[in-house]
Amino acid sequence: LNKNNPAWIRPLDKDIKEVFDPARNKTFRHGDAIRWILKDDKGKLAGRIAAFVNKKYKNKGDDGPVGGIGFFDCINDQAAADMLFDVAKHWLMQKGMEAMDGPVNFGESDRWWGLVVKGTELSPMYCMNFNAAYYQQLFENYGFKNYFNQICFGMKASVRLQQKFYERHAECARDPHFSSAYMKKNQLDKFAKDFTIVYNKAWAG
Repeated sequence: LNKNNPAWIRPLDKDIKEVFDPARNKTFRHGDAIRWILKDDKGKLAGRIAAFVNKKYKNKGDDGPVGGIGFFDCINDQAAADMLFDVAKHWLMQKGMEAMDGPVNFGESDRWWGLVVKGTELSPMYCMNFNAAYYQQLFENYGFKNYFNQICFGMKASVRLQQKFYERHAECARDPHFSSAYMKKNQLDKFAKDFTIVYNKAWAG
């Protein structure tokens, strides 16, 4: 679908495969995932979709048990999209789900999460969804409604940062309580603990 789009960057096979590998994705311990591929009557590929159940997935409002769908790609054809959504919906219903959320990932929400509705002409960031503008209509025509807006930012590594970053760095560099160091392989436990402390303090609350 995207091979002729100059903005498309093909995902790495390993990043997709690990989502559906029970040995590498710990979400399988409390959930399940399935995938389908859609072909037209001539055998030509027309779309794909995955569905997920995750007992630890937080329910949204009063929707009851919520299942997820993701890794959706489809030609610009509502009937084709409806067929993909239908097969995912019925599988989720068989698993006891009462609502369907998507596009989401089977696992952490820092990758493969959300439908791109603005910036569809831009290249995707690493492990983020990429879709044509017409996908929004396919979802909404089926009955999906927006739950929240997610904003993603990119930065060109070759461009100098804003001055405030350098000023903040200088401030931290003067404080003896702050330091930075490369991780050492023979001290992975120490660095993992340090990282956990910093991460939790930064995101707590």
